[in-house]
Amino acid sequence: MNQALLFSVFIVASCGLAYELIAGALSSYLLGDSITQFSTVIGSYLFAMGIGSWLSRYVERNLVARFVQIELMVGVLGGFSAAGLFFIFVWFSTPFKLALYLAVFGIGVLVGLEIPLIMRILKRDLSFKDVVSQVLTFDYLGALAVSILFPLLLVPQLGLVRSGLLFGLLNVLVALWALWLFREPLRNSGWLKTQAFVSLAVLTIGFAAAGQFTSLAEAHLYADEIVYNETSPYQHIVITRWRDDLRLFLNNNLQFSSRDEYRYHEALVHPALATLPGARRVLVLGGGDGLAVREILKYPQIESVTLVDLDPAMTQLFSTAAALRKLNAQALSSPKVRVLNADALKWLEDNDDVFDFVVVDFPDPSNFAIGKLYSAAFYRLLEKHLSAGALAVIQSTSPLYARQSFWCVVATLESVGLVTTPYHALVPSFGEWGFVLAGRRAYQPPAGYSVETRFLTAETTPALFQFAKDMARVDAEVNHLNNQALVRYFEREWRQVIR
Repeated sequence: MNQALLFSVFIVASCGLAYELIAGALSSYLLGDSITQFSTVIGSYLFAMGIGSWLSRYVERNLVARFVQIELMVGVLGGFSAAGLFFIFVWFSTPFKLALYLAVFGIGVLVGLEIPLIMRILKRDLSFKDVVSQVLTFDYLGALAVSILFPLLLVPQLGLVRSGLLFGLLNVLVALWALWLFREPLRNSGWLKTQAFVSLAVLTIGFAAAGQFTSLAEAHLYADEIVYNETSPYQHIVITRWRDDLRLFLNNNLQFSSRDEYRYHEALVHPALATLPGARRVLVLGGGDGLAVREILKYPQIESVTLVDLDPAMTQLFSTAAALRKLNAQALSSPKVRVLNADALKWLEDNDDVFDFVVVDFPDPSNFAIGKLYSAAFYRLLEKHLSAGALAVIQSTSPLYARQSFWCVVATLESVGLVTTPYHALVPSFGEWGFVLAGRRAYQPPAGYSVETRFLTAETTPALFQFAKDMARVDAEVNHLNNQALVRYFEREWRQVIR
């Protein structure tokens, strides 16, 4: 019996950490992936666990029955936490943060009650020394198992809603297991068994219907029809369609609209590449949709394009889906293109290749994982991969809505000795959007474009490099790995724009 209870500790610990990770991941997906979300969720959860542990002293009788009831409450509350929070965010967005921390606090208190009760039950047959060592061993092993399985298997395969319900079911199964182990002392616990089986049924139905619930909620969250939906180990990918407009969302953030993406990608590629007639080798970092590559391949002198994108789900999707292949002109299937799925910073560290033109097309620096790709350390590495006379272009968020963030990118590039030329373009889906050209020499706009464009002309290009008063340069810190100033700027500025 003691070994069975110790295995229950393993399951209980797994579930407890899982609910914490689900709350942190969900808040990051919906509110912006940042250290603030995980830090406050984890801190609140641990504080609540401490309160639960303290409250366990007041549970003095019927320890097994109380343990079973706590497991059922944790299972139902924790199991439905992701679904409930998602529902609140989609339909009642205003109280989401309050609901999030109430859920985190409630689950934390219940989880904090679990281990002290199990230890007191085991103390009947084991010494205090053995109880503490064995319970903590299984507790930490359970936490290790979930910390590995959560990002690698559970979220990619099940998603956050189903993962929550799965762990809720595991909590209920622990309660049923305890009812069976202690069937003699709990002989007259018919009402407790009824609660357990009702909880099991409710969670099972929830697990089975999770797909329909998620589809319904996301259909409400996104204005247009969802035609593709996938959660990879790195991000949540959604493609929507309205008439001839395809839109890509990553972690609920719009990446492009097919109606005006040409403005963004022409502005990203052509002002630099049109001034590099000798360019032969091109590197694209990010840009797994292949749209920047499409523009690069318009230049016949280009001999090779190396695309480095972290997420294979993105490059696979935009290499195989017919509508997306049409949008990127089958760029990722070109014999000139080599697609590599790797972390860009590590790839730059491990390779010595040099390039005549580099496109840096990462998502906005909304978290520290992406913020490192806008750091001085990253740009120092990037500079080593530029051939003589080469240029790099970096998408740099909006100089209008995130003014200090934009100029932080400029300051960071300059801090590593690169000569910068900032510019901007109007993309209706985003508003004014910013880019920075960087190289070892001063830049002059092209006298004309030798390739077909829909947006850019030689006459209008010089205006891209002029900044109105409300977008003019402001002071900003250099973005270092140890301070991540850019992420702080970005979160503060966009929080004032998006409510």
